[in-house]
Amino acid sequence: MEQNPHQYRAGYVTIVGEPNVGKSTLLNALLKQKISIVTPKPQTTRQRILGILSESDVQIVFLDTPGLLKPKYLLQKNMVRAADVALADADVIVVMVEVSNGTELSPIIAEQVIERFKDTPILLAINKVDTIAKLQVLPIMDAMNRLGVFKEIIPMSASKDLNLDDFLQTVKSYLPNHPPLYPEDIVSDHPERFFAAEFIREEVFRKFRDEVPYSTAVEIRDFKERERGKIFISADIIVERDSQKAILIGKRGEALKNVGSAARNQIEKFIGRDVYLDLHVKVAENWRKKKDWLHRLGYGDS
Repeated sequence: MEQNPHQYRAGYVTIVGEPNVGKSTLLNALLKQKISIVTPKPQTTRQRILGILSESDVQIVFLDTPGLLKPKYLLQKNMVRAADVALADADVIVVMVEVSNGTELSPIIAEQVIERFKDTPILLAINKVDTIAKLQVLPIMDAMNRLGVFKEIIPMSASKDLNLDDFLQTVKSYLPNHPPLYPEDIVSDHPERFFAAEFIREEVFRKFRDEVPYSTAVEIRDFKERERGKIFISADIIVERDSQKAILIGKRGEALKNVGSAARNQIEKFIGRDVYLDLHVKVAENWRKKKDWLHRLGYGDS
């Protein structure tokens, strides 16, 4: 595809917000493809997820980030650092909030984003506006506008595809004139084995409660093509305690089988190939607080 360098736009757009406001749902909706895992639990996203939208006159490189929070242990500190790096790289910042938050901007957004990145265009996406009456949205937009820190305010519903076209056009208008930053036939810079690990972790988040999902990570041990194009994947689900291992495996291994079956379906849909998935559960005590384990699992310093 040929572009006029004076008309083509390209740049990095970092999506930030508190946990569970819909950042990953928005990224998937914009790309019309699932590359960022989504669950009802907060803190599902642990790393920056890069998604690339290429059109005839623009390439938008979206960076989905872990939810902003006050970190309690090393993994969470590294999650916040991943968001920081994505913010520093941004040509445009999108702050996402839930409409239910009302007219107040949270201190964590003010401190970690607004005060530190004043020189970058900051847009506000007010998500889940489908959950309240339209007239109730206007006072929220007015209050946010009076803060004087947002270039644009876009009400939307990422899950309902509401106002996403307006959002894209607004983002595009703030991008610099620049040729494409990535090949136009890819949607992410992550390898397939990364997404395989994420889909396995997503099923753990979906199927287990309390602390178990947060104490879990996935390590891909093997990822290779076998006979007739089938992909063989061997993965370890890492937990912090023997009691969590027993819960994940379940009676006669049924719980682990259910995770594997659901994850395999997700992986096959993503890569378009048949998959054989071999799962095991291993214990690494307090891995979330250990630097060597965080690096090993891909959660090291950004």
